[in-house]
Amino acid sequence: MAKKLPAKSTEEILWDSANKLRGSVEPSEYKHVVLSLIFLKFASDKFIKRREELIAEGKQAFLEIPEFYQAENVFYLPEESRWTFIMENAKQENITLIVDSALKTIERTNKSLEGALPDNYFSRLGLDQSKFSALLDTINNIDTLKDEAHDIVGRVYEYFLSKFAIAEGKGKGEFYTPKSIVNLIAEMIEPYKGKIYDPSCGSGGMFVQSLKFIEKHKGNKKDISIYGQELTNTTYKLAKMNLAIRGISSNLGNKAADTFGDDQHKDLKADYIMANPPFNLKDWRAENELTNDPRWAGYEVPPKSNANYAWILNMISKLSQNGVAGFILANGALSGGGEEYKIRKQIIENDLVEAVVILPQDMFYSTNISVTLWILNRNKNERTFEVNDGVKNYRDRKGEVLFMDLRQKGEPFEKKYIQFGEEEITEIATHYHNWQQQDWKDTYEDIPEYSYSASLEEIRKKDYSLVPSKYIEFVNRDESLDFAEQMKSLQADLKDLFQQESQLKEEVSNVFKTLGYEL
Repeated sequence: MAKKLPAKSTEEILWDSANKLRGSVEPSEYKHVVLSLIFLKFASDKFIKRREELIAEGKQAFLEIPEFYQAENVFYLPEESRWTFIMENAKQENITLIVDSALKTIERTNKSLEGALPDNYFSRLGLDQSKFSALLDTINNIDTLKDEAHDIVGRVYEYFLSKFAIAEGKGKGEFYTPKSIVNLIAEMIEPYKGKIYDPSCGSGGMFVQSLKFIEKHKGNKKDISIYGQELTNTTYKLAKMNLAIRGISSNLGNKAADTFGDDQHKDLKADYIMANPPFNLKDWRAENELTNDPRWAGYEVPPKSNANYAWILNMISKLSQNGVAGFILANGALSGGGEEYKIRKQIIENDLVEAVVILPQDMFYSTNISVTLWILNRNKNERTFEVNDGVKNYRDRKGEVLFMDLRQKGEPFEKKYIQFGEEEITEIATHYHNWQQQDWKDTYEDIPEYSYSASLEEIRKKDYSLVPSKYIEFVNRDESLDFAEQMKSLQADLKDLFQQESQLKEEVSNVFKTLGYEL
């Protein structure tokens, strides 16, 4: 008997249907088409539900007053922007124009959506009308309110973002940080209450997962304020739409803008920072620009050849007195020379570095390199930290840095990528929190090939390198190997083997020739 395949999820069914219809439209363009339509269907479903509630309450006179919807966190939709109107006209030649008009009308009617929705996008793409109509039929089958507890539309949106990031592949897909990495950051820095900031927020995934963390730990989403900035206009719109779908209010600045050249949150002091800025960004400033920027105060000016330390100093400048930051950077930032060395030395001497965590390769859709999770903390002193599921007593950790190596962690998915499972995330975060807490000697210990708690004096002796393998003990593998030499040796061995193979082929061929046969 043939093995029965598991039923596909709503997300998978919709992706399969929509992807068949994509045709010649590039994934980078198509994601805005599909996600805008999902938003439109969801907003319309919520509107109809609220409209029915008003009718049931005998408030027919208020059906066309936007405030009666917005008070319940529902977008008011004029008739020409409702999903029913769009489906009635789905076979018309001007359907893309109708959708563009619907999105523009919704944005104009709901101030919180200002700058969030695509502007004259659908008609400009020149989509095939029959395929577009079929896509509308597919999305029409989603009951976005069927199971609100499981956040169907949020799951679909998140799934599509990840699939589009994979489809765009290397060198693209920067708008999306894999969910398991964001979950790990949230579990480690614990953003319960206060202001959360992301200086390169992409499609808003850091914010979504941080609020899911609060829900998981029985916190209150109203205790959090969200601040972000994004350079790319289409991604800025994605973020605003992603947050709007979930009813999350945010301040992403007045426009899409460069964090360095046009800081949208100059006076912000954030309690938590979660970020995945572009790796090794070159020429982020001109030679004589931003040399006196207040964000570098007390430090060297970051080199224009690489923005890694500009991101770090920007985040440090935004941290409140007790602020904590968790962010991803390329591994090169752990040991760079020149201005980077001087900045890193000062950050370490200022006792801001709390943890450095190496992640596995192949976690990102845009690059296969291994990257680092940094955790910076403005207050590593002993203190009591109240959280919704208890009280944590943090010990005085002045001068200490926890190094962790997660390269042996993770599980495969989508054939060629790695992600952390929920149990792994819990185990990693627990190990880190055990190290933080007052009774750490009873709960934490260094583990070879996994973790090591280093003192400031040890880091000074290593000339301020933050490469974890310089501190963590390795038993089963030698992290001091010179891989360049190893590759040269392997290359020489392979060359010898190929020569032996060629010689053997020649000898066998000669034997056959003596027997009167040709190979």
